[in-house]
Amino acid sequence: VDIAVSATGVAGPTGGTPQIPVGTVFIGCAAPGGTRVEQYRFEGDRQSVRRQTVACALKMMIQSIDA
Repeated sequence: VDIAVSATGVAGPTGGTPQIPVGTVFIGCAAPGGTRVEQYRFEGDRQSVRRQTVACALKMMIQSIDA
């Protein structure tokens, strides 16, 4: 494997805390050029948070290929 992408967080509708509210997501990408982890806070329902997570993860992966 040359590139690995991971995501974790609280998509909702429950499970959030004051410190980590619903919509908080961490996305990581490891590639030959290095490893990067970003925190995001997405708005919307569970499906929307999941879609936004996938879009950002794919964008991060493409950026690591272009680097």
